Amino acid sequence: MWATRGLKAILTTEASSRPQEDRRPLKRFCPECGERLYDRFGEGALRRFCRQCHQPVYENPVPAVCVVVPDPSGRILLVRRGVAPKVGDWCLPGGFMELGETPEAAALRELREEAGLGGRIDRLLGLRSTPSRLYHTILLAAYVVHPEGGPLTAGDDATQARWFPPGELPEIAFDSHQAFILYYLDGHRQTPA
Repeated sequence: MWATRGLKAILTTEASSRPQEDRRPLKRFCPECGERLYDRFGEGALRRFCRQCHQPVYENPVPAVCVVVPDPSGRILLVRRGVAPKVGDWCLPGGFMELGETPEAAALRELREEAGLGGRIDRLLGLRSTPSRLYHTILLAAYVVHPEGGPLTAGDDATQARWFPPGELPEIAFDSHQAFILYYLDGHRQTPA
């Protein structure tokens, strides 16, 4: 009996004993039955489990999108942030996906909301996993989008929308956006054959 309790004590822990770098808000109750969750080692990692359902409740990355939008002269569209984090800094148009939305639809919606432009997706430029103070991890998909219609007009959580020549880009708010811009400018402007 002690061996079973000892093993259970090793495999079960409270949230307060999580590593310091992993102190994010945790789900506290099972979405299926409402039972309080606890931490337990399972499936190769420390996870939240339900005492009633005996199932893990996964803590997953939050999906988001951003768009690299070149104009016909090669300038890149950026928007100035009007909300935290990084209020006043420049970044690519983008944001979080909504429930039931495809990544492509989210990319075009964010472009319309933040810059007033329609667009046509050319291709997926890449994916990055980005640390976040609020969400722990964001999975960011970047698309190359060709602008279509509408005057350039900042909206939603952007206070300005502007085209920048590649050699005159301002400081970019997020490392992930900077990486996608550099990747695009470093020879990945054309659609792969």
